[in-house]
Amino acid sequence: MKQFSSFFLLLLLAVGARAQEKFSFAFFTDLHMNKNPKAKAFEGLKMAIKHVESSGVDFVMTGGDNVDVDGTKAERRADAVQLYQEYKDIIGQSSLKNWYFTIGNHDRYWGDGEKGGAYGEALFKSFLGDTYYTFNHKGWRFIVLNSAEICDGNYCVSDVQYRWLDSVLNNTPADQPIIVSTHVPFLSLYYPVLEGRYTATDTFVNQKQVFDRFTGHNLKLILQGHQHLYEEIKVKGVQFITAGAVSAGWWGGAFHGTEEGYLKVTVGDDDFNWEYIDYGWEVSTGQ
Repeated sequence: MKQFSSFFLLLLLAVGARAQEKFSFAFFTDLHMNKNPKAKAFEGLKMAIKHVESSGVDFVMTGGDNVDVDGTKAERRADAVQLYQEYKDIIGQSSLKNWYFTIGNHDRYWGDGEKGGAYGEALFKSFLGDTYYTFNHKGWRFIVLNSAEICDGNYCVSDVQYRWLDSVLNNTPADQPIIVSTHVPFLSLYYPVLEGRYTATDTFVNQKQVFDRFTGHNLKLILQGHQHLYEEIKVKGVQFITAGAVSAGWWGGAFHGTEEGYLKVTVGDDDFNWEYIDYGWEVSTGQ
């Protein structure tokens, strides 16, 4: 009886240890902060943040297009800076203190010329940090990529970034589960579904080379943005999710059936589940 009790206690402790490693996080993509008074983007963002604060997540990742500055001219640089500052200030007021940002094509500011970086990324970096990086959370490896770099006029992951990724994976145990965040997708059915044609326009051009680099690693999930559509594609045991958009149709209502929302991912020992959450913006604005 004593042996049985000891075994039962050890079993409970083991189950409890696993349960402690369970966590969830939110993926906010395509927020498109802008100063258009009709869009009310900052009001929408505040509502999304208030909603996610009560959802029990450990942190928030963004999937790119945090702010709309790519079309801002050099003479209006102050507007681009102000937009980034207001966005960062609102994030900073959240009770969720851990935010991890992905860069998107609209986050790139070109008005600084060469001082703005090869891909217009300097202003993003000054406010939100590196455009590609990695971190660990409760045993899982997260890798944030910058697929808004440019190679011969197309979105890509540059050779410099690819070598960095190679180094990261060389130092990642083969069995460690991996989640990737990227803005421009690896895979998408956006054009086949909406226009009945295939095109490379909205995937980055060397996505196969980058994807193949994960061979032999425990890649579980790739989170994508850019399309504003919600998509689920599973290939070779890897789940690809294009996670809709916080702004849906650029703060103008649902986009081809995808409402304003974010993805909540719940992670266990070596697996995960997810749901796309409509945080209620359309109802609140009476659209």
